[in-house]
Amino acid sequence: MAERLDERDEAAQEKPEDAGQWYLERRPELEPTEFKEGFTLRTVLGALFVGVLMLPGGIYLGLLVGQNLGPAAQWTTIILFTEVARRSFTVLSRQEIYLIYYMAGSINSLTGGLMLAGGTFAWFIWAQYLVQSPYATKFGIAEMIPSWYAPPLGSEAYVQRTFLHKDWLIPLALGLTGAVLWRGQWLGMGYFLFRTTSDVERLPFPMAPIAAQGATALAEVSEEAESWRWPVFSVGTVIGLVYGFFFVAIPVITSGFLADPLMLIPIPFIDLMRNTEDVFPAGRIGVGTDLGLIFYGFVLPFPLVAGQFIGTMLGNFVFAPMLYRMNPALFPTWAKGMNLIQSEMTLQFDLFMSVGIGVSLAIAVIGIHAVIVAMLRAKVRRAQGLQSHGYADVPEGRGDFPIWLALGAWSLSTIGYILIAHKLVPAFPIYFLLIFGFIWTPLVSYMSARMMGLTGRPLEIPYVQQATYILSGYQGVDIWFAPMPLHDVGWSAQSFREVELTGTKITSVIKADIFVFFLVLIFGFAYWSFFWKSSEIPSSQYPYAQAFWPISAFYQSLWATSTLPGDIERPRYLIEALKFDVITTAGVSALVLYVGMMLLKIPSLWFYGFAGGFYSMTWWAIPLFIGGVLGKYYFSRRFGARTWARYTPVLAAGYVCGIGLIGMVSIGLTIIFRAVRSLPF
Repeated sequence: MAERLDERDEAAQEKPEDAGQWYLERRPELEPTEFKEGFTLRTVLGALFVGVLMLPGGIYLGLLVGQNLGPAAQWTTIILFTEVARRSFTVLSRQEIYLIYYMAGSINSLTGGLMLAGGTFAWFIWAQYLVQSPYATKFGIAEMIPSWYAPPLGSEAYVQRTFLHKDWLIPLALGLTGAVLWRGQWLGMGYFLFRTTSDVERLPFPMAPIAAQGATALAEVSEEAESWRWPVFSVGTVIGLVYGFFFVAIPVITSGFLADPLMLIPIPFIDLMRNTEDVFPAGRIGVGTDLGLIFYGFVLPFPLVAGQFIGTMLGNFVFAPMLYRMNPALFPTWAKGMNLIQSEMTLQFDLFMSVGIGVSLAIAVIGIHAVIVAMLRAKVRRAQGLQSHGYADVPEGRGDFPIWLALGAWSLSTIGYILIAHKLVPAFPIYFLLIFGFIWTPLVSYMSARMMGLTGRPLEIPYVQQATYILSGYQGVDIWFAPMPLHDVGWSAQSFREVELTGTKITSVIKADIFVFFLVLIFGFAYWSFFWKSSEIPSSQYPYAQAFWPISAFYQSLWATSTLPGDIERPRYLIEALKFDVITTAGVSALVLYVGMMLLKIPSLWFYGFAGGFYSMTWWAIPLFIGGVLGKYYFSRRFGARTWARYTPVLAAGYVCGIGLIGMVSIGLTIIFRAVRSLPF
């Protein structure tokens, strides 16, 4: 029986949406038999350890190489605390280990492509850069960005590089209020969606057991018995330490006393644009240098990795060069001699932004279709009497609370968002805010939660906010910076399911989230103030931020130009960038490709990989594919496919831990050096 379950698990990892009927059913053997409190003094001390000692490493590592310190913080903290517990003749419970795992990950969580750790104050660092960025100036919006988002251009707060200035008072107040309201959104609506999709509809949430098993594996640390995980984890850690010495330690340490840090390995990629532009004009070609991408290639399903590689190669080595040779006028802003980042921004403007919008809309249509089909099937099951669970069917001791309380918290936070947005931008029609908050958010969140429950993938409907702003007729850039009640919190239903599978009381996670909020608020302020005071952000001291933040500033400034007042004489940059014929062609082509692949019985992960890779740069897809090929055609054959599938997540976690540890040591030395250097004696 156990062997058959392993085989089915492996099949599910290969093709989640097409794994068979078993995939659509829950597995009773994974359900916990009891629930325990996880928020204890030991978990509080673990979170303090991460906040005090590891948060600065997470901030620095994100700026330097775009790495996440989360797994390193999680493993290191758990190892330390379990060893202390052993010597105190006690054992950490699985629930305590999960809470430490959860809080360590939350404290060091990163924000999108910006790779920012440190909570609310990380956003303020981004805001100060955006206001002063050359793209805000180029597109003519720098002086229009409202002072309630960030201090105005030329503020003394930027000269002194400090948050302790009166110009930050309103942005800080809004940022902290938004952080509180956001918790009301995901905790309130997320819990309701969990009760609906998991308790009532009994959806399987296929990815939740995989995530929950991470905490279960960590629980083995507190046991005396040896596990295969430790040798595998140790191998990954040693690789991370060795590679991290050259990739992270040397740049970090030299940044303490050199204006430009010494990089033996280019961060974050090797730029090949000028080497290839004659043969492959308009291709965005580079190779990522982070060895972690190869490890992620081990972990991700091979069809997804291979599909991304094929799509990226075709897009950059065939499609774009062919179009350029046929009609160079299609690429009016790109020119030979540009580096990879400059090429990415100009080629996105010329073509690939429209291609990406079309493909994203096609994927959204596919996702909506999948949800509708699943809802119709559920209706049939209810009619046949195969589904009889209700909101009252709650496992004993799980730590549930009344649904009206969850919906009340969500409603109050939504009203808060609406009132703040209306106060900040009174000319924007309030009925859009009401639709965003009370119709669109719950509808999309429910559909996304169902997608997560059925396939493990969220439902993404792109550019709704942008389209609304443009079509509303509103004039002004301030709407793009206002907090909006427009969220997709469907992911949180799976998060609550993961909590349930670990046997942890739901109230424990709520307590932990509140504690983490205040912890990150205090230490985020302290550490971000220190880093910002030490040097400008981004700068040559932080290669990843210096390379990728301009791209994000370019897009945010570009979108803001679409609602510039009509009496201002300047180009409507976004309107020039949006090519509706390209959007339509790309969307229809993606749908045709999807249908064709389904008729040929090709797993849908191939499609999702290809579609996402077609309009992207090559730098990340190449090392991912190397990892995927090595994993599938070498390591799987050497160790066995099932054994290798067990090894890969632990190996990847070990690598990130090694990178994180060498990074923390290096960052600690650099911080000490900078602090001593700034002393007046």
